[in-house]
Amino acid sequence: MPANSSSPGTFMVRKLSSIFSLSDEEKQALHDLPMQVVPLERDQDIVRAGDQPSQCCLVLEGFTYVYKLTLEGQRQILALHVPGDIPDLQSLHLKVVDISLAPIFPCTVGFIQHEDLRRLYERYPRLTAVLWRETLVHASIHREWLLNNGQRAAYARLAHLLCELLMRLSAVGLVENDTFHLPVTQSELADATGISSVHMNRVLQALRADGLIETQGKQVHVLDLEKLKQAGGFDPLYLQLEDGVAT
Repeated sequence: MPANSSSPGTFMVRKLSSIFSLSDEEKQALHDLPMQVVPLERDQDIVRAGDQPSQCCLVLEGFTYVYKLTLEGQRQILALHVPGDIPDLQSLHLKVVDISLAPIFPCTVGFIQHEDLRRLYERYPRLTAVLWRETLVHASIHREWLLNNGQRAAYARLAHLLCELLMRLSAVGLVENDTFHLPVTQSELADATGISSVHMNRVLQALRADGLIETQGKQVHVLDLEKLKQAGGFDPLYLQLEDGVAT
C-alpha cells in the first residue's frame, strides 16, 4: 500500500525523512498511526508544566511554542515548532513534563497516544532510533538557541533564527522561492530572542533596510540567503539534515 501523501502524518514523515533514511514500510507505518486531529486557538495550552500526559502532539498546521514563566510571570519562549515536529516527545519517557506548550495563532495538531507509539516501536524497532534522533535534534536546536541568545547581538540573533526556520520549513516542503509563512508576532519573536519588542521592531527594519529580507503580513521572503547566513553566523550542522534537504 503506497504512503498517503495527504494523510495527517505527511509532515511527520517528511520531517523524519529529513534526518533519517526511512523505508517505504516505515513511512507507511507512520502514516497509519492513530491520531486525533484537533484545531486549537492561539495560546490554548496543549501541555502545562506539571502535567502527566498520556499522548504526544504532532504539529500539523501553524506553529507551536515551548515556554516557561518566571515567578513574576515573565515569559521566555524556549523553542518554536513547525509542521512535522513532535514538540513533547519527551513525555513518552518522562512522567511529569517541566515545560508548557501552546499554539502561536490558530493551529492544528494531531494527538498520538503513548501506547500507540510504544506499539509502533515494538513492530518497527528502527523507528525507535528515528524518534530518539528527533529528540536529540530538538536538544541540539535548544543548545544553538542558548548560544544565539547568549552571545550574539540582536541583529545576528534574528538573522540566525530566520535562517533556521527557512531550513526547517524547507525540510517539510513549506518554502517556495525562499519565502515562508511566519505566523509569529514581533512580541513573540522578542520573547524567543531575549530582546524587547521595541528593539525587535528596529532589528526587523534593519534587516529589511540592508536588503536581506522582505516582509508582507506574515510572509517572509529572504532576498539574500548567503548574506543572511553571514549576518547570523549560521551553520546548519546542528539541524542534522540529510544531504540534499537543506540548501
